[in-house]
Amino acid sequence: MNEFLKAARQHVGGLLAKVPEITVYFWITKLLTTGMGEVASDFLFERLNPVLSAPLSVLIFVAAMVLQFKVRRYMPGVYWFVVVMVSIFGTTAADVVRVGLGIPYVASTLFFMIALAALLAVWYKREGTLSVHSIFTRRREIFYWLTVLTTFALGTAAGDMTAESMQLGYLASGLLFAAVLAVPAIAFYRFGLREIAAFWFAYILTRPVGASFADWMSAAHDRGGLGWGKGPVTFVLTVLIVLLVVFRGGSPAREREDETAPALTHERREIHEA
Repeated sequence: MNEFLKAARQHVGGLLAKVPEITVYFWITKLLTTGMGEVASDFLFERLNPVLSAPLSVLIFVAAMVLQFKVRRYMPGVYWFVVVMVSIFGTTAADVVRVGLGIPYVASTLFFMIALAALLAVWYKREGTLSVHSIFTRRREIFYWLTVLTTFALGTAAGDMTAESMQLGYLASGLLFAAVLAVPAIAFYRFGLREIAAFWFAYILTRPVGASFADWMSAAHDRGGLGWGKGPVTFVLTVLIVLLVVFRGGSPAREREDETAPALTHERREIHEA
């Protein structure tokens, strides 16, 4: 089976695994990037004219995505640079929906939830799997990053909804989402929740957790925060991310037979049609 999977990858473009193995360091880095993207986006918005900051973030985001699609294997520095830019861009997108278009956080949260559900449904229908262990074709990579971007926008909207619209504040919102984040972990280890479902459930929730705590650390005292400032929080989180990527960047995700069986069937069909 492994030999056939390698041949299938070569047939559809020669891609090796371009996402990291899911470890505790992956989740720690993911949480840090969500917080960093939240405060960095707000920092740029406040310090630079939005006419400059918005196009600048878009250009860097596009450049990061082009770089990710050009590499042929998982490269920690490139992958996490893209995640950071997706975090910043996702925050900007959610803020544009709320501030620029005047759409309430409740409505934008529902919109991004529906968009995410539709995207996952199309991905599964076309590929037969949502496993991150099977990202070795160009189409799956596109689905993966569209899903990641949508989860960041959804998490930003949901976090702002609880903190501001529901007036829970940043700390309470962070604790709330952290408690909810424990659900997929418990369900996976104690009740047999499938790994793919647990992964995406957790992936979505890490966004509002990280963003809420980062907002709490950076917000002024009169807004219920610690008053550390967006610039310093962005800097500290960036340093921590760089250290983790350099020393714990991880290895590429490895295929697992139970998860790649549907993918294998799809690859056989593509090769047969070719």
